[in-house]
Amino acid sequence: MPVVATNTAANTATRFLNNNTSMASGSVGKLASGSRIVKASDDAAGLAIASRLNSDIVALQQSAVNASQGSSMVQVADGGLARIGDVLQRMKALAAASLSGVPTNDERAFINAEFQQLRQEIDGIANTTSFNGASLLNGQGTTQASFFVGTNAGDNIEVTFAALATGITNFTVAGTDGLSIASSVADVANATSAMGEVDAAIDIISEARANAGALMSRFEFRGQQIATSVENIQAAESAISDVDLAAEQAKLVSSQVLVQASVSALSQANQIPQSLLRVLQ
Repeated sequence: MPVVATNTAANTATRFLNNNTSMASGSVGKLASGSRIVKASDDAAGLAIASRLNSDIVALQQSAVNASQGSSMVQVADGGLARIGDVLQRMKALAAASLSGVPTNDERAFINAEFQQLRQEIDGIANTTSFNGASLLNGQGTTQASFFVGTNAGDNIEVTFAALATGITNFTVAGTDGLSIASSVADVANATSAMGEVDAAIDIISEARANAGALMSRFEFRGQQIATSVENIQAAESAISDVDLAAEQAKLVSSQVLVQASVSALSQANQIPQSLLRVLQ
């Protein structure tokens, strides 16, 4: 029925024009942002999943830094242990020299002078081996450190630093009894005791270095695992939220054509009342 009070055709054309314009605007926003989900209504479930994946990525990236720092901390401790091991090797050589039948007691006193200095140096190395201001080997600073290397609470690697300084007359390793080192190699009797005790000390240092090496290996493998996880999670998050440029561009072109068609249809619809007015002329 021809009417002029209500232009139904124009209203319909306007509605489609608004819909097509909205679709075109949405495609432009997605192409500009590179994301398939510009607003929550685009994909509410996908947005929730992508947000959780992004939080895991952020946590894992920091965990990679934590693992690297943990490995570095253990490496510093291992470096101190290595130097203590070198000192003990020299002390063993001095004890062996004192046990020789060639040196006199006067000459053994000279050997003992170096032995005493090296004994103090073990304390010095243990007291000065530190990381970020925390002592690692003297039992007075950092005795345990926890490194977060995951995405959930409890994903930690615990590192316990043994007390390795000689103190005054002995050095103590966590979990072992104090091992006394002879105060001198100035005579055969003390040198004999020192030989066995230095050997025992070398064994303890070797065990501590083995534990340090095991921790460094663990940190390295965890770092590699974290890198793999980040790569895979990023790929999963990309599949959910990244826009398909080719598909969205095709959709934009289609929307633009529909917008132009809607504009043309609206223009034609607006001409209908003018045509009907001729009936009254």
